[in-house]
Amino acid sequence: MKILWTDGSANPNPGPGGFAVIEELNGEALPVALGREDDTTNIRMEGSAMIAAIKYAGGEGCEIHSDSEFWINVLTKWAPGWEKNGWKKSNGPIKNLDLVKELYDLYINNSVKLVWVRGHVGTELNEMADEWANKARKGAKLSEM
Repeated sequence: MKILWTDGSANPNPGPGGFAVIEELNGEALPVALGREDDTTNIRMEGSAMIAAIKYAGGEGCEIHSDSEFWINVLTKWAPGWEKNGWKKSNGPIKNLDLVKELYDLYINNSVKLVWVRGHVGTELNEMADEWANKARKGAKLSEM
């Protein structure tokens, strides 16, 4: 099982955004996926990072460490009910429904363990994911490492 750390960034929010996926392997950590969008939000980039992480893991399964309590709640608490209700909420439309559907499908069809971590408190690999998400927002690519 791959151990992955994800983060997303937009600055300003909304505005240019980036995301990063960091893999922890044999005591080393390296970015394995980066992405960016010109006009996006922090939430979209956090979700995009999780999508990239699950796709990167392929069928091997993964443990995703994220400081996005929102996306963890979407996957574990809210999306199952939204799906049963035809992707509708009682109090209005589901924001970022395209990402919600894609991520939920990946989540339920792969072996994924979600681990919430508090953001910006010095957790080394969470800070590394944040740093690389910001670099991706500014245009960094994996080929430049």
